[in-house]
Amino acid sequence: MQILSMGICSDTHYTFLFFNCLNLLSFSLDCPGTSSDQAGKSSACQGCPNQNICASGAAKAPDPAIEEIRQKLTSVKHKILVLSGKGGVGKSTFSAHLSHALASDDSKEIALLDVDICGPSIPKIMGLEGEQVHQSGSGWSPVYVEDNLAVMSIGFLLSSPDDAVIWRGPKKNGMIKQFLRDVDWGEVDYLIVDTPPGTSDEHLSIVQYLSGAGIDGAVIITTPQEVSLQDVRKEIRFCKKVKIPVIGVIENMSGFVCPKCKNTSQIFPPTTGGAQRMCEELNLPLLGRVPLDPRIGTKSFNLLPFTRK
Repeated sequence: MQILSMGICSDTHYTFLFFNCLNLLSFSLDCPGTSSDQAGKSSACQGCPNQNICASGAAKAPDPAIEEIRQKLTSVKHKILVLSGKGGVGKSTFSAHLSHALASDDSKEIALLDVDICGPSIPKIMGLEGEQVHQSGSGWSPVYVEDNLAVMSIGFLLSSPDDAVIWRGPKKNGMIKQFLRDVDWGEVDYLIVDTPPGTSDEHLSIVQYLSGAGIDGAVIITTPQEVSLQDVRKEIRFCKKVKIPVIGVIENMSGFVCPKCKNTSQIFPPTTGGAQRMCEELNLPLLGRVPLDPRIGTKSFNLLPFTRK
């Protein structure tokens, strides 16, 4: 695979410190934190496998890639994350629609970054399967679906869309670092970042590496049923913990309108009030509801004209 020859697995020292210290912080409420003067010295640190690292001060050292990425992304005006704690709620589909909608303004430059390392679906959704990333003196060149819409995904680096990416956290971390630092994004008005479900490696990486450049906010995607809302609440708590502003919530698959009789059916019943009640409880804006549309699932589906109707 091309990814093996592009130096993705470098800089594992900072990756190790970041993931180990942040994960331990999440699980120990008494942890003083890696930036505290008591790091590695307090009673709560006893028995922690990273105690010596924290006590030495090594955990406080910032990853130099954060500043490199900040400088690289000075030409990117807005960075927006698309998040959800639940899988299968339509994050990638929404990210693609949002990118196309923003790109409908020819005066705007849009970039879509897929950081779902193990399950990249953006190339398929955007009709870019088989495309490849090229390198130049200024870095990796993203794939353009339109003159003002650039796309980057690990899917472009695989020899086949059926290839499995079997990576632990450090390699995922290195891949995301290269997407942000080494891609020649150029002048961009909106960078949309499509993420996998959960609050794990990819999410921690994107938050860490964009900490210098700044994240404008996150759009949270859910479906109406409680099994989805449970995980979405966790994602919202994650945003609060890492200080990412929540722009609002989208309720996807919100009812199905029969194309023949026009009656609406609730495929995923909002038994606990759906996204609206959750937003009321958490004081978040509900940005909208998107119904199920059978045209999205058809093989002949053409995303571009659909988003511009």
